Formats: sequence, structure tokens, C-alpha cells
Amino acid sequence: MKQHQLYINGKYVDSTGGEWIDIINPATEEVISKTPKGTEEDVDKAVEAAVKAQKGWELTPNIERGKIVRRLGDEIEKRKDTFVDLLQEEQGKDYELASGEVDLAIDYFRYMSEWARRIEGEIMPSDRENENIFIYKKPIGVVAGIVPWNFPVFILARKVATALVTGCTLVLKPSQQTPNTAVEFTKIIHEMEDLPKGVYNLVTGTGSEIGNALASHENVEMVTMTGSIPAGTKVMEAAAQNITKVNLELGGKAPAIVSKNADLDVAAENIVISRLANNGQACTNAERVYVHEDVANDLIEKLKNNFESKKIGDPRKHKDAEVGPLVGQDRLEEVEGMVKNAVDQGAKVVTGGKRADLEKGFFFQPTVLTNVSHGMEIMKEEIFGPVIPIATFKTLDEAIEKGNDTEYGLSSSVYSEDMNEVMRVVNELKFGEIFVNRENFEAVQGYHAGMRKSGLGGADGRHGMEDFLVTQVVYMQYKND
Repeated sequence: MKQHQLYINGKYVDSTGGEWIDIINPATEEVISKTPKGTEEDVDKAVEAAVKAQKGWELTPNIERGKIVRRLGDEIEKRKDTFVDLLQEEQGKDYELASGEVDLAIDYFRYMSEWARRIEGEIMPSDRENENIFIYKKPIGVVAGIVPWNFPVFILARKVATALVTGCTLVLKPSQQTPNTAVEFTKIIHEMEDLPKGVYNLVTGTGSEIGNALASHENVEMVTMTGSIPAGTKVMEAAAQNITKVNLELGGKAPAIVSKNADLDVAAENIVISRLANNGQACTNAERVYVHEDVANDLIEKLKNNFESKKIGDPRKHKDAEVGPLVGQDRLEEVEGMVKNAVDQGAKVVTGGKRADLEKGFFFQPTVLTNVSHGMEIMKEEIFGPVIPIATFKTLDEAIEKGNDTEYGLSSSVYSEDMNEVMRVVNELKFGEIFVNRENFEAVQGYHAGMRKSGLGGADGRHGMEDFLVTQVVYMQYKND
């Protein structure tokens, strides 16, 4: 049984609390490792180390920071098989998605390293004689990065690569359910002799204790957190004590609008990808379908056949498994309860609708629901499981109105071969991302950000990087002798 340690100021250390958290393989229900249940005292030590390292790291030439960030990606690539196996073991991803997530993390470190020479300021004309106005972009300072369990490698890359290339130091908190990949990444950090001590620190533990301690810490300048709305609300409340900046990605309830002018094969294929990716546990997953009544039966049949063809199983034992387990017993019970509630309210189960018939693991069958009304819980609340509810519409106005009727605003999609319809939807849907005739997944050079309760700020590309920077203005008066 592996027992991990915290990583603070360039050293592996034990937690001051002496308590442990069991890490469970969701496919087998076996305990695979133990991580320290960190304490507020551990957070104080990690933040102190990050504060001490900040000045030197900020003054390190950008190009040198960029080289280090790129090498981090190269080192992950050398250990790709290890990361894929750990990711499947602790999170339950199928092989293709686990391998893709690690590749994307590698790409992210390499992509973000290239911004080292592109962090630019401006020189503005002044209203005064003999004066220029300089606008600098500087690192915000110590960053607390809170990583979720559903994409523990890729989102680690999002937070670590961006913080380091912009000159910020970091205290990272992985999910208490999936910390093993972060522990493996920390080994790479430890082996990099040219990365100053304290620039990167790892503290494991619960969100309620470690997350709150980081968000409320007076020496943390920004909290970047990916998770649920309730967790994000707590982070904002804690950060408010010190007016600390927050960068939050808090989930979604992505509508997929399928017009009568859609290519139904394209729509069905991509809705399945967008719903079942990561076993339905992604913030960008298609969470609800609105299909025109004229083509609803055909689309439902295609989705049913596709869902029923998916092989369910332990992804580490069966490389061809396409649907793995949910991350934990609580998630399984939540999804099961939402389906039951929908059925009690009149929804019809077209396929699936219950736990998979396996001896161990938190598996739920890929499920298609019809006869749902817009006001049902399953159309309003994030499911985070392999379940897709389908409602019909008569007019595009109706579909857009229902699509926007949510407290979330992260991702959405539209399927139509009529560009007039597509442009109407693009201009009227209120979501940070709109995918047209394709699956719901963003690009590293784009901007992953939500509206409404889906979050504040964003990630990826230039706009995501700039969240880690502050703007400083210098009024430079000079003599003209």
C-alpha cells in the first residue's frame, strides 16, 4: 500500500495532522493508496515557501521559465504509460480518453511554454509633455490551484503550466479522490534541479479544510479552482476575507439543440461522444437535448442504438471498455436517484436506467430518457453521469429559450446544416462555448470560460494566461534638456 507525503519547499514532508485518506479504485472498490489529510498548518508552510520563492521566480527571465515549463511536458511524455495507468486506476477512464488526457496535458505544457516571449505590455502617449505611460504585465503572485477529480492530469497542467510561465509560484491541491497522478507529477518537479525550491508545492487533503485554508490565506493572491457551484461558492466566500482574486470553472448543463435541418448521423455521433466522455463526468458534457419534433424519433433511435453498443467494464482490465465507473459510491447513488426521480415524474427509459450488472465498481448503464419536461430536475441540475434526457421543440425560438433557461452557462452545441439557423443560435445562446456540428471539447489555444454560475475568469490561450497577470501603470516623466 502506497502512502504518500506532502511536498513543501522542495522536500517531501509528513502532514502535521497524522491522518490519512483512502484512495479507492472506482472499478474494483479497492483501496489503492493513502494520502495525508493535510491541515491548516501544512497550508501555512506551503504558502510561506511559495511567498519566499516568488521574488526570485518572478525575476527569472521569461524564456528560462518557458524552458522549464516545456521540459515538464517532455518529462510527462517519458512517463506517459505510468500516468495513463494511474489515471485509469484512480479515476476510471477508458484507455482512449486516459491516453488522450495525458497527451493533452503534454501539449498544454508545451503550448503554454511558448507564451514566455509573448507576455507584452504597452507604451501609451501621455497628455503631458516629456512623459510616457508604460503598461506592464506582471505575475499576480502566489497562486492556489485546486484540481478536480474528473480531469486530474489535464487540469493540473492548466494550473501549473500557466502559473509557472507567468512567473507565479503555486500551492497545488489535488482532489482527495484522485491525487495519485499529482503525486507522480510532483516526482518530476522534485527531479528538476533548476526549478527553485518553493515555486511548486503540493498539499493533499479535503476541500473543506485545505481548499478553505488556501482561499482564505492572506498571502495567496489568486485561487484558481475547478469544481461544483457549492464548492466554488465556498471558495468565493473564503477569498472575500482578503479580497483575493478567484478564477472559477464551476460546471455546466450544456444543451444540445438539434434542428430538423441537422445531419442526424453527425448529431447522434457527436452527442454520444459529448455525453459519454469520461463516463458522463465532464463539465462540458452534453447534459440535455432539444430536438425538433419532426426528427425526434429518428434521433432517439440512433442514440439508443449507439448507447446500447457501448461496452461497460473496468478500463484497466478491458482496453476496449468504452464506459467505465463513476468516481464513487456517492456519485452512483446521485445519478441513480436523479433517474428514478425523472421516471417518477413521467420520464420514459428508452435504454439503460439502472446500475450495470457487475460484481464490483460504481457502474451505471448509458441511459436515454424521453418524455421529459423542461422543468424536471434532470433537465435543470447537472447529472454528471452517462444519462441523456431528450425533449422536443416546435420552433427554434422555443429551443433557444429553453436552452438559456438555466443557472449554468459553460458549454452548448447546435446541430444544423442551415447556417441561418446556426447563426441565430450562436448569437442568442448565452454560453461561454458553443460547438457547431461537433463534439463538446475545447482547444488549448481557445478560451474555456462560462457565464452565470458556471464561473468567473477562464482558462486556455492568451485570455486564460492573462488571468495570472496584473497590470501595472508607470507614468515616466523625463527632462528634455
